[in-house]
Amino acid sequence: MAEQTHVLFVEDDDVIREATQLALERDGFVVTAMPDGLSGLAAFRSNQPDIALLDVMVPGLDGVSLCRRIRDESTVPVIMLSARADSIDVVLGLEAGADDYVTKPFDGAVLVARIRAVLRRFGHAGGSAGGAGAAANDGDGRVGGGVLVFGDLEVDTEGMEVRRGGAHVALTPTEMRLLLEFSAAPGTVLSRDKLLERVWDYGWGGDTRVVDVHVQRLRTKIGQDRIETVRGFGYKLKG
Repeated sequence: MAEQTHVLFVEDDDVIREATQLALERDGFVVTAMPDGLSGLAAFRSNQPDIALLDVMVPGLDGVSLCRRIRDESTVPVIMLSARADSIDVVLGLEAGADDYVTKPFDGAVLVARIRAVLRRFGHAGGSAGGAGAAANDGDGRVGGGVLVFGDLEVDTEGMEVRRGGAHVALTPTEMRLLLEFSAAPGTVLSRDKLLERVWDYGWGGDTRVVDVHVQRLRTKIGQDRIETVRGFGYKLKG
């Protein structure tokens, strides 16, 4: 995978940018490194990378704004880089459409693992998503042909399409995988840790804010009341 993967890396710190680029290239990635958001956006449009790594605090066009621009044009996976784990910038980046984030300073091996985890789930976005993409569903909502119906919401688990009230709903691959997990077991509470494991491919602990923000983003697209919060436990899809 790594030999053919093109990474766009936007970071204004020369030392971090050069060291990280070298580390990624040693792992077989092709890297386009840019020092600011405007040159990063131009590089994204001209190179069409497989994944974007965006530092939050870059000049010209900050990382959050750059993420929004990219998300307006593409569903390419985006990982935000933030110097503070508790920063509001983390949430802003996720709300802007980022799929994950990594806290600086980071270990090169950890960054590579995160990149590969994101690419794995994007590469399998048309598959089962941890079993959720299977058409078989003995509960309510099954109408055959891989289409599940929940009120005005239709989830085509084979065509990877979603419609609400007959209108197409545009989801990112991460949002689609999240919805597939809920659709596989409507009415069943899924914990944040379980969703991190199944959707984000975390074999280790992760920040549950990633789940919370993505659930909220999904709600805005399929209906605020469709996914219910079960306090102290997690979320469930209303059948």
